Amino acid sequence: MAERILGPQGSKRRRRFLWVPMIAIAALALFVIGNAQAVHDETFQLDGDVLASTTTNYGGHSQSFDWDSFFNSSGLSIYTSFPNAAVPGFTASGFERDFKQAANGAYDTSDNTTYTQGSKDIDNVNAWVCTAANNVTNKGDIQNAYAVAYTDPVSTHQFLYFALERNFNQGDANVAFWFLQDGTANCDASNGTANFTGNHADGDLFVVSAFTKGGVVSTINAYRWNGGPSGSLGTTAVASGGDCTATTPPAPLGDPACATANKQTISNIPWLTNNNGRTNGTGHSLLTSEFFEGGVDLTQSGLSGKCFNTFVADTRSSQSFTATLYDFARGVLGECKSTTMTTPTPAAGSSGQIPANAQVTSSDSAHITVSGGVAQFSGTVDFYICGPSVAAGANCQTGGDLVSQATLTDATSPQDVSSDSVTLTEVGKYCWRAVYSGDSVRGVPGSSDPADATNQSECFSITPRTPSLATCSGTFNTTTGVCTAGGTVDFGSAVSDRAHLTGTANEKGTGGIGSDGSINPVGGNGPATGNITFKLYKADCTTLAAGFPSAGLTAAVSGDGYYGPVSYTPTEPGTYYWDASYPGDSPNTLAATDTTACPSDDEKVIVRRIDTSISTHQSAYPNDSATITSTAAGDNLPAGGTVIFRLYQATVGGNSALLNCQAHGGTVGQGGLIYTETKSNVGGTHTATTGTTNTSVSVDVNGTYYWRVTYATGDQLHTGRQSDCIENTVLTFNNDPGPGTIFP
Repeated sequence: MAERILGPQGSKRRRRFLWVPMIAIAALALFVIGNAQAVHDETFQLDGDVLASTTTNYGGHSQSFDWDSFFNSSGLSIYTSFPNAAVPGFTASGFERDFKQAANGAYDTSDNTTYTQGSKDIDNVNAWVCTAANNVTNKGDIQNAYAVAYTDPVSTHQFLYFALERNFNQGDANVAFWFLQDGTANCDASNGTANFTGNHADGDLFVVSAFTKGGVVSTINAYRWNGGPSGSLGTTAVASGGDCTATTPPAPLGDPACATANKQTISNIPWLTNNNGRTNGTGHSLLTSEFFEGGVDLTQSGLSGKCFNTFVADTRSSQSFTATLYDFARGVLGECKSTTMTTPTPAAGSSGQIPANAQVTSSDSAHITVSGGVAQFSGTVDFYICGPSVAAGANCQTGGDLVSQATLTDATSPQDVSSDSVTLTEVGKYCWRAVYSGDSVRGVPGSSDPADATNQSECFSITPRTPSLATCSGTFNTTTGVCTAGGTVDFGSAVSDRAHLTGTANEKGTGGIGSDGSINPVGGNGPATGNITFKLYKADCTTLAAGFPSAGLTAAVSGDGYYGPVSYTPTEPGTYYWDASYPGDSPNTLAATDTTACPSDDEKVIVRRIDTSISTHQSAYPNDSATITSTAAGDNLPAGGTVIFRLYQATVGGNSALLNCQAHGGTVGQGGLIYTETKSNVGGTHTATTGTTNTSVSVDVNGTYYWRVTYATGDQLHTGRQSDCIENTVLTFNNDPGPGTIFP
């Protein structure tokens, strides 16, 4: 720096002298510095106490904020988030209590936050060593330490203000503050001596100062750590100054650093502290030179745009880089913060049904915001997805599968980045998580969304499909889906059933990011499978048809489509109903809703009994009889008489029955003769009767039939006789052609 060339480090007189000669060569730079004011000319009071009520005025600025503007009586930050209209320009605050109280409220002299010998400021953070001790020197025992960050809204200069309280004002004191970008830097000696965690980052700030028992600060110097963990502490101060309240000569305008201590007792401190070598216990006052505060203009020091998240106040044997370190108080400033807000696709909180192809495209978008005065930031954003079995009420705060990583290089806030897309092929609850790594070089802490277990802003659900199953005992019109039912069949015929399955989803994938095979399918993801089961019930819809297999008949499924027919031959007549079921294909396809549940006309079939018909056809067996009587009184007919009966019918296309009879042919089957029968040995009595016994020749055709009967006596005493074609029978048959009516 020019100040180091032109005058001794920390020389206020030399720095004031610089204002004049530099005007000619750097007027613009001086204009900016002059408008920025000195570190003690801002709105924050550097007046040697903690109370804003002791209003000060430097450089024309009314300074209305002091430490009690930021911390309450418990030492807790009043403002949990910045910016805050109540303290304009302030961007962060942190308070660390560094003493303990016994259960009865008495002061506890033990301290877990002290350095061991060998801890040096020239080393990386993780080389520092802490231990628990009871013998910290009173004047080197820190009670409380605190810090705030401020950005001038006009000049945009960034400032750090810091303070500590020590237990006793015996002699002069040397103190220092480290402002670290690593938010993990800390040390826990509760179980014994331990090393600090964390590392240095390029641009970490080391402020060291000395002040007298009378409360006068002689010097304050700020140094820069160069490089990362393996870097080194710069030996040239980046900012120097003296007492902020000096009047002879007065503290100059534009100085980049200053500090002061209390020159008299401070009373009415809101929070607990301790003074006078621990003899008076805790209280709310500090004796002269027990309170130290200071500030650094980071912009003038070339350290603006850094995120100082951790401060470590310490007491030391001298201002030397290798001084013996006594006590320390590690606090969280959290000057820089990052927030990650994410927006998933599908939208958070949504619940949608998986499509038929079981492929849902999903991605995540992260909105990264960095606060605290950092102009640019770098880092990575990792996108994770959890699912498909995230528990109800849970999210993807941990675990999941890494989908992609986005790289940010010198990005400005806010910054939007997006993940790669994934294809989800399984139903369930999914959640995204975006993790911003932070920028270790600039001290920007990382962040993630969701950051806690209750945040559901990254979760959405994919629900399974419920297919429909329509069945038909006949045939489907595959164009319209209309069923023509099976109707009625005869006993002995088979009955059949068909099914129309719609609304299924493909199966989940078998490869990709997730171990469950649900993301980015490499193979599989084919149509839903399983079986449709058909059953045939009697009319009550509960009893299976006799002999029907209890397991039913099945048809293998491959996605939406028409299935069957399946067939069965009932063993008895009756009314039957088919019923079909599809259990689904877990997890994407649920069991089907049967749109034709039993009983349904589409599934009805009647098996009727074997039908019969009846028709009648009459026939008659013509018979005749003859009585022969002797005309002489007391005379008996001869015993050897013969009677011959002949029956004639009309011949087709020929003679009538009468003509055939009159022709009296004697050969059956010719001349219309259809029947003849001879009776012998007729007689022996005065009157003899004889007749035919026809049971073999029937007549079933309508018409007139003629008999010709002859009697031969067998002796010479009596005459023969004949009934010569006089006797005839007219037959008319009225038959039932069928089929008749059902009986009974």
